[in-house]
Amino acid sequence: MKANIFPPFNHSLLIYNEVKNNRQEDELVQLLKRPNYELIPTTLIQYPEIVFMTSYPPRECGIATYTQDLKNAIQEKFGATFSLKICALEKAQSQFKYPSEVKYRLNTEVESHFFDLAKRLNANKNITFIYLEHEFGLFGGEYGEYLLKFMKHIKRPIATTFHSVLPNPNKKLRKIVRKIADYSDFLVVMTATSKMILVQEYGIAERKITLIAHGTHLVASIANTPKKRFSDRIVLSTFGLLNEGKSIETALEALPEIIKVFPNVIYLVIGKTHPEVVLREGENYRDLLYQKIQVLHLENNVRFINRYLSLEELMEYLQRTNIYLFTSKDPNQAVSGTLAYAMACGCPVIATPIPHAKELLDGAGIHFDFQNAQQLAEKTIHLLKNPTLLKEMRLNALHKISPTSWQNSAIAHLLLLESNGNHKVKLDYVLPNISLNHIKRMTTALGFIQFSAIATPDLDSGYTLDDNARALIALTAHYELTKSPTDLELINTYLTFVLFCQQEDGTFLNYVNKERVFTVNNASENLEDANGRAIWALGEFISYGTIIDKQWIRKAKFALEKSLIAISKMQSPRAIAFSIKGLYFYNNELQSQRVNQLIITLADNLVSKYRGVSDKKWQWFEEYLTYANGILPEAMLYASLSTGSELYESIAKKTFHFLLALTFKNDQIEVISNQGWYQKGKPVHRYGEQPIDVAYTILALQTFYQVFEDPIYKAQMKIAFDWFLGKNHLHQIVYNSQTGGCYDGLEEDHVNLNQGAESTISYLLSRLAMEKIAIISKKMNQLKVPQNK
Repeated sequence: MKANIFPPFNHSLLIYNEVKNNRQEDELVQLLKRPNYELIPTTLIQYPEIVFMTSYPPRECGIATYTQDLKNAIQEKFGATFSLKICALEKAQSQFKYPSEVKYRLNTEVESHFFDLAKRLNANKNITFIYLEHEFGLFGGEYGEYLLKFMKHIKRPIATTFHSVLPNPNKKLRKIVRKIADYSDFLVVMTATSKMILVQEYGIAERKITLIAHGTHLVASIANTPKKRFSDRIVLSTFGLLNEGKSIETALEALPEIIKVFPNVIYLVIGKTHPEVVLREGENYRDLLYQKIQVLHLENNVRFINRYLSLEELMEYLQRTNIYLFTSKDPNQAVSGTLAYAMACGCPVIATPIPHAKELLDGAGIHFDFQNAQQLAEKTIHLLKNPTLLKEMRLNALHKISPTSWQNSAIAHLLLLESNGNHKVKLDYVLPNISLNHIKRMTTALGFIQFSAIATPDLDSGYTLDDNARALIALTAHYELTKSPTDLELINTYLTFVLFCQQEDGTFLNYVNKERVFTVNNASENLEDANGRAIWALGEFISYGTIIDKQWIRKAKFALEKSLIAISKMQSPRAIAFSIKGLYFYNNELQSQRVNQLIITLADNLVSKYRGVSDKKWQWFEEYLTYANGILPEAMLYASLSTGSELYESIAKKTFHFLLALTFKNDQIEVISNQGWYQKGKPVHRYGEQPIDVAYTILALQTFYQVFEDPIYKAQMKIAFDWFLGKNHLHQIVYNSQTGGCYDGLEEDHVNLNQGAESTISYLLSRLAMEKIAIISKKMNQLKVPQNK
């Protein structure tokens, strides 16, 4: 029998691969040859620079906040792929103290400064791309025409985001916008209406325009939001920098009718007055609103939060809101960040029909006519009388707004850069921090709950052996990494559940309801695969015997020994494969010839299946590929490691490479669709991708990489993991870093936002596998070369 485990890594080969990926090959390879001990200096790596031309905090402006959120999301998603810098747009009297990312400043009231800025940016050869956040009022001259002086002379590609697109342009406005379009490599708009106006009224080519919705923040959960504020009130709210365009008076005029039916309503007007409004006219508008409150006797039903809130505090207010009121009186307002943020917090919305609201509110809210207080009152009362409808709107709001998360917006913006033919930049997705938040949310004293509604556990869905077996593996691996006592509590819960599911004959049942009773599903389904997963979980758990309570290990060994007779009768290829993997780990320390012979029996069964259907073009064990395909070649490799069989190793390699060729294309993974399994000789179905299949591929790649040291396997692990982070056909995140949960699937045109057990554990297993690789890479980056004496 081969000794356990994986041989040492080929450090020189992997260092070369890391160097190559960082595009600094010649320089860093020379460093490796230096005749002394020293670290590779990371300061030598110059990252491509992206410059945002925009207003920027602490300037209080919607576009400033927008850009900061976008910049932060790009930093979070892509880390050190780029150096992100800001060119802050200012007026002459501005004296802001900016954060360190503000490298440039532009006085927008002096036309010559635009030309000077272009010269300065052109001189910086490291600048790769410029994102220009456009609003007519941000730039000097009529319709902001001073900007053209910069755009005419800049020699870097530009993506211009139009935050406003004005319909029915006059001749000069049309000319300026067309010039901006001519000087831009890409145009970005936030609504389909804006895109249509640019095409139809400005004559701009549609191919040049990309629709990227206004970004929104991921929210941990809208369920059971703590009602710390206004706990006994029905909360209506509006937020944003206050100005008369928000038409707050419309909501105030609607309140008396609403209060007649719901006396405990309170209306929150959140946000300070826009600084430029204060400069022009002081607090006149706010004072008028105070007067109206007194006239209407609303003192007990209106609160002004006259501050510029932190994001955390704002989100708390919005999650506490029962209905969000959007009362803008400008029909040409293209987009509203406040509307998007409210929907991201699951707020049902009543809004005036600006283009952004008309496109977003399908099922998530309703409209009322501009400045029509009577309509607003009637529609608010109608919704408050229908709590079921409000709940549906909350869920619809989250489903509707989810694709617009800042993480997805960051991906969409950088895909523009990636598609620019002048600069070949490879996007490097950053590994998120490991989080157990959703794991803990989904775990009760009995076990891991099966399903969730978005991020809210669905206790009625019960529990499965499948999920708790996978959770046992994941949490034990996490405990090895963290040694956290809370991990032990979870491990004990999952182990106890697995043992509870075992029957007297050694087999396992799969389905348990919330009353801890086995359900009828156990009688109607083939449970071989679930039994195989239990064997895998027990075997791998036992392999952690040096760090886990010995009593727990003894229980797991007893259960595994009890199941051996049932294992030998398995026929399902995946059940066999899961069992081989579990037995391999179990037998590392045991070194039992009896267990080794069982591995041979199971592996020979897979060999027989392989020989029965395979040919030169079809290197597989069945005439179709379904789910969890990666476990089959991985199991053959484990069988080879256990027995020394070259036949098993050969079949492992052939079948794995066949699978990888099917699922890795164009530097991206697309796993077998659950909408129609891949049948031999028939076209491959697309879409319907599940996190579990990506996870099994990553785990198999990890095993092959550790055995054969081929850096291609490591590279494919990264590609596969990036699927969770947005490198997929929708270019949308599948892992939610705020909840710590993983979405349940990737469909043709949307992501299934429910974050059930299978998906969340699959992500965690994948993330832990990547963590092991990251630790190895870190050690390689610290590799010292011995001095030549």
